[in-house]
Amino acid sequence: MGLFDLEEHFAFYGAYHRNPVNILLHTLFVWPIFFTGLILFHFTPPLYDLSHIGFVPSAFLDQGYVLNFGFLFALFYGLFYMCLDKKSGSFAALLCLACWVGASSVAMRLGFSLAWKVVLASQLFCWTGQFLGHGVFEKRAPALLDNLVQAFLMAPFFVLLEALQICCGYEPYPGFHERVKAKIVADVKEFEDGKKKKSS
Repeated sequence: MGLFDLEEHFAFYGAYHRNPVNILLHTLFVWPIFFTGLILFHFTPPLYDLSHIGFVPSAFLDQGYVLNFGFLFALFYGLFYMCLDKKSGSFAALLCLACWVGASSVAMRLGFSLAWKVVLASQLFCWTGQFLGHGVFEKRAPALLDNLVQAFLMAPFFVLLEALQICCGYEPYPGFHERVKAKIVADVKEFEDGKKKKSS
């Protein structure tokens, strides 16, 4: 699988998320997991002093925003999504940036002593919802058990593309969804055949 092959990435993730209820649960919980993760990353040490950069607004610096691991995390995700698809990837990158700004603001208001408790509770709630989606509705283990890095990287973009497709029929290029569906059907058939062999 190519690193920037959106079709393969989407087919891999889609094969684990076919049930409508499971897809809905992921749509509700994936971006909050990303957001609350950035809240915790806000408390990592600054990697660079932004005051040395002349064009950075002083009001931005006064608010306490810092170039730390949280920023790099959001930047990496945003750039990766832009490499996968320019249009929806750019939108996803803006969402990643907005999440970083919002998470930083929340972290500064809460302080570390309260923030980590909020993050822990949110993460437990969201992850529980997703695992229930797989166990009760999808009847298939989460994608992260087969490919941890790919699952974490693609989850936010997958639910965004799903939402864009449902809301406005968006697809990165003509025939994208039909080709992805064909690959998902093949993957699911292989999975079902494997289960039958193990049970026989």
